[in-house]
Amino acid sequence: MGRIFYIMGKSSSGKDTIYRKLLGEGEFAFRTLIPYTTRPVRSGEKDGVDYFFTDQEGLEGIRREGKLVELRSYHTVLGIWHYFTVDDGQVDLAKWNYLLVGTLESYRAMQRYFGEEALVPILVELEDGMRLQRALDREKAQDAPKYAEMCRRFLADEADFSEEHIREAKIAQRFENRVLVDCLEQIRAYIRRRM
Repeated sequence: MGRIFYIMGKSSSGKDTIYRKLLGEGEFAFRTLIPYTTRPVRSGEKDGVDYFFTDQEGLEGIRREGKLVELRSYHTVLGIWHYFTVDDGQVDLAKWNYLLVGTLESYRAMQRYFGEEALVPILVELEDGMRLQRALDREKAQDAPKYAEMCRRFLADEADFSEEHIREAKIAQRFENRVLVDCLEQIRAYIRRRM
């Protein structure tokens, strides 16, 4: 049976960089799952690669079809943004291992949908000051920086990744991303043990 290796962490912890590096190396031959969102496309993102971008009407159609695996909604300064996973044929655990990136909330929903035994958590952590600086640097590089939204995400992460929520998700292993190459090597070794 295949497994879903699920990378998660607070915003700007480096989870997306780790995700891209693990996929790019090719050691594990992971399949990916492209999530859906109703938020605007960011600079450099491509529809069908980073996300499937849709609108509220598209989300409601998926819900009516009974294909919604999990849904997260965020009240942002720019309106409500939805992020979600759809049972659209992308996952075949009889054949493949997957590498996904998301939130603790989405990880828990995936656990409920696919079963705890199918999910392997990879929780990436980084000291708050370093995360905030990375978030600021990333936002400055956008064509239209959204600093208020960056701050909202930063503060929301404190509640979303509380110690209580981490315990409830039964996550014991954590990976400190202070030095990327060291963090990646620890994660690779962990994946090898869990495959």
